[in-house]
Amino acid sequence: MRPFGDATRRNIEAACASFARLPDEAAPSALKRAAVVLALTEANDGDDTAFLLTKRASSLRAHRGQWALPGGRCDAGETPVEAALRELDEELALKLSADAVLGLLDDYPTRSGYLITPVVVWAADSAAIRPNPDEVASVHRIGLDTIERDEAFDFTAIPESARRVIRFHHQMSLIHAPTAALIYQFREVLAGRQTRVTELEQPVFAWK
Repeated sequence: MRPFGDATRRNIEAACASFARLPDEAAPSALKRAAVVLALTEANDGDDTAFLLTKRASSLRAHRGQWALPGGRCDAGETPVEAALRELDEELALKLSADAVLGLLDDYPTRSGYLITPVVVWAADSAAIRPNPDEVASVHRIGLDTIERDEAFDFTAIPESARRVIRFHHQMSLIHAPTAALIYQFREVLAGRQTRVTELEQPVFAWK
């Protein structure tokens, strides 16, 4: 149990500070920059700490109906942190300033041509969350104890790749990379482990 409060915020911020991100590539990347948010808030029971996970609207052009962390493509001249905070506001009407940021995880390159930066933020007041129906079908609070269970993640093989496919088991659903990989790395950061996830594979349906 990680009670939602200042002590947990300090502990998670310290864990993020102790995590050594992979260095940015020196050469310009052909991948488009994007950012997602691991927004930490109160769990449904009001005691534990949770993060926000969305189900994407069925009307979206790409990845409709899939589980995802809030986020999207970086606008021109925008940093990943700025993009993450803007997307959080646009998708969930959750306005946070830069001082809510606790840390960054490793950039994750996707098969569809994006380089995703995960931004960990502390959402102290999430009572005003209002999902944007054009982008978000539903929003869910996933308790941190859920992702810390041994059986929360598994790895499987596919004939199309030599890399392992990671899967997060959630409410009878399988959530795949990139979302599963980013949540898994956050779980490892909470445990004080320097675990890399850039080589964890996505399922073939997510390659486009």
